[in-house]
Amino acid sequence: MIKVEKSENKEFIEKSINHLEATGFENIKADIEGYEKPKSYVRKGSDMKITPDIVAVKNGRKYYFEISLKSAKPRLLKSKWLFLDTLSRMNSNRFRIITTRGHYKFTDSMLEDINLSNKEPIKI
Repeated sequence: MIKVEKSENKEFIEKSINHLEATGFENIKADIEGYEKPKSYVRKGSDMKITPDIVAVKNGRKYYFEISLKSAKPRLLKSKWLFLDTLSRMNSNRFRIITTRGHYKFTDSMLEDINLSNKEPIKI
């Protein structure tokens, strides 16, 4: 989710965090108020910062979670997902997408566009 949309969808991020806690994730960091903020990465050559929506640990392995809701800026979202996927593979971590009803088709087409169709989104 891009920064502009995070304040509008704070409720869904909290719902996702509750789901992750219930499935055994710990040390959860989220890009919303009330939680420790995950590490941001600055894009070289511009001032754009990339911050994962949620970062959590399970069984000693770090997971990056992105919330997938319909977006007005899909190109920005695609580049963020590709970066986080590459970052997670470099460090032997995991990258997952969380989505909800009404956004499945958007999420699937986005994943297909950037050749990440092997990723199965978590449906809440």
